[in-house]
Amino acid sequence: MYYDALKTFITLVETKNFTRAAELLHISQPSVSVHIKNLEVEFQTELFIRSPKLLKITPTGEILYDRAKQIISMYEQTRREILEHHHDIIGKLIIGASFTIGEYVIPPLLVELQNVYPNLELEVFIGNTEEIVQSVRLLNVDIGLIEGQTNEKELLVEPFMEDELFIVSSIEHELVTKSSVSIADLQNQTWFIREEGSGTREYLKHMIRSNGLKAKSIITVSSNQGIKETIMHNKQGLSLLSVHAIERDIQQRNLSILPLSHPPFKRLFSCICSPVMENKRHVMAFRDRLRQKTKL
Repeated sequence: MYYDALKTFITLVETKNFTRAAELLHISQPSVSVHIKNLEVEFQTELFIRSPKLLKITPTGEILYDRAKQIISMYEQTRREILEHHHDIIGKLIIGASFTIGEYVIPPLLVELQNVYPNLELEVFIGNTEEIVQSVRLLNVDIGLIEGQTNEKELLVEPFMEDELFIVSSIEHELVTKSSVSIADLQNQTWFIREEGSGTREYLKHMIRSNGLKAKSIITVSSNQGIKETIMHNKQGLSLLSVHAIERDIQQRNLSILPLSHPPFKRLFSCICSPVMENKRHVMAFRDRLRQKTKL
């Protein structure tokens, strides 16, 4: 369903300004443009007449605006009725999440979950991937969210989101000025990596090995924020971090993404739980919301 796109369209119609619409929706301006483009492709029509000084809705845009208001209203009403039906989800849900997911991905989901199930008490434990896998296996948490996969055969594993990673540096690193950075340019660099047991660490080590890179030095820092802060103060250091961990820092020009001439680095985020917990109502509710939110 084009719910987010329709909400964006309605907001743009009412504000007549891409920047203002993005601010109200708490998304980027390019995301607003993508939503509008997707709707125009879906309905095979132009929704706005654009010029440097004018944003005017087209006649077909007017038709969609009226219908979109009705659709969103019906959606919200249905959502409220379903929430009332599920108000009996109570108790405590303990979620284990690896650092990247716990710090950057699930906070908005937690807010939404609390709104949907106000009687559900939420508790989040953040650790590295290995710690989360063990916590789920030992039933110290009800459900876990990790970077990548796990070889624990007794656990249920379900990918829920694709993640993209980028090589980042300080804004003063010598490679930032290059229009294209090759793998060969990454030889003899200083790398900042996460601690043992981290999914991001394992991915970075795999990237270094598979590309035959030799590191000038490797420095271990046990958190994403710690790595970012260290890179900001080190003109020579590099790291490989999730887009979720660096998005704000890139926008604020605290860090730079190296323009690498290499296919994107991608991995999956996975939801894990013990078969013992699989059919618990609060666990099922959380997994359902996760699937709806991420739509892998």
